[in-house]
Amino acid sequence: MAHHIVPATAETVHWGYFSRSLKPALSIASGDLVTIETLTHHAYDDHARMIAGDPGAESVFHWTKDRKNVDRRGAGPLDASVHGRGPGEGFGVHICTGPVFVQGAEPGDVLEVRILDVQPRGSRNPDFAGRAFGSNAAAWWGFHYNDLLTEPKPREVITIYEIDASGAQNWARAVYNYRWAPQTDPSGVVHRIIDYPGVPVDRGLLEENHRILKGVRVPVRPHFGVIAVAPSEAEFVDTIPPGYFGGNIDNWRIGKGAAMHFPVAVRGGLFSVGDPHASQGDSELCGTAIECSLTGTFQFIVHKSETLAGTPLADLHYPLLETADEWVVHGFSFANYLAELGDKAQTDIFAKSSLDGAMRDAFRKMRHFLMTTKGLSEDEAISLMSVAVDFGVTQVVDGNWGIHGILKKAIFAGE
Repeated sequence: MAHHIVPATAETVHWGYFSRSLKPALSIASGDLVTIETLTHHAYDDHARMIAGDPGAESVFHWTKDRKNVDRRGAGPLDASVHGRGPGEGFGVHICTGPVFVQGAEPGDVLEVRILDVQPRGSRNPDFAGRAFGSNAAAWWGFHYNDLLTEPKPREVITIYEIDASGAQNWARAVYNYRWAPQTDPSGVVHRIIDYPGVPVDRGLLEENHRILKGVRVPVRPHFGVIAVAPSEAEFVDTIPPGYFGGNIDNWRIGKGAAMHFPVAVRGGLFSVGDPHASQGDSELCGTAIECSLTGTFQFIVHKSETLAGTPLADLHYPLLETADEWVVHGFSFANYLAELGDKAQTDIFAKSSLDGAMRDAFRKMRHFLMTTKGLSEDEAISLMSVAVDFGVTQVVDGNWGIHGILKKAIFAGE
């Protein structure tokens, strides 16, 4: 068993997309440990606190009129022909580190990813030593956006949070907020809304409000919003809608001590992780969590297809979360939108999502899990789901909306 490290640099990240053709950042054996640095794509919301003095972040975010270190930022065309926002068009926004190629992982197998540790990435600016920072964007894609009460309407608001980088304090506090103002990027494009990832923010256009959320402490529960293997259906896949391959699940339970199980779709799995969060509530209602750079340590285990019968991973065709006490299935508006919605899937998914579809998918997956893993009849599974499984809204902001179902392992303690 070897222990590897993948730093976050312009050479080790891919921004806004998954791809079955990406060159691996690392190749490992089953059982190996990997420490992976991840960066939030919202770091430019406060450059001084989240980028300045950090060589990795400066490498990834560097963008001047002369050079853009990470040019492709999305699954769209590099020629910016659709909306003119920039290469990749912003169809996909998350900075993902990887991919990691796991030797022996083949389509039909299951890749288990154990999250052994998660640590905040402290500010490298001496002015903020010992602290880490994150950004919450109440943005145009949030569930709230068309239901505002007060003026001005509409508006996008950024709130900067601070946490203790040492982990001694397990809560975050709000530092200040500001309303988004139109920003002109180094290429000369004006961004009137938050429509393209990593746009440098001109602080001179903003008015900071420091008298917010006084006396409020937000519990810290660090986790990874995006955790995935590569899908097989398309060459470039937007990181925003989650699917059978995982992706932008945005479940705060995907943190230290948990394990994710993925059906492998391409050789080597091609695992990537990103969208790190310091904390999030179920639903991620306004558009984001506390987006905060994190470093995780993972262990990768390949479960070969011929060994899965009679185990909880038998016939697994969806991302399955395991904690010490629970099994958690993830339902989406479309279980596999890439296959179900055809050639325009990556556009149509944003118009066709519903919680009804996500609930039905979560029900079907939990039924499958109970019947396959525990040998229950369909009638037994349906009764048990109604009386003992907790279904909740995971997120309503990622295109392919999500509902999770939580099954307590202790239910079967009497077996």
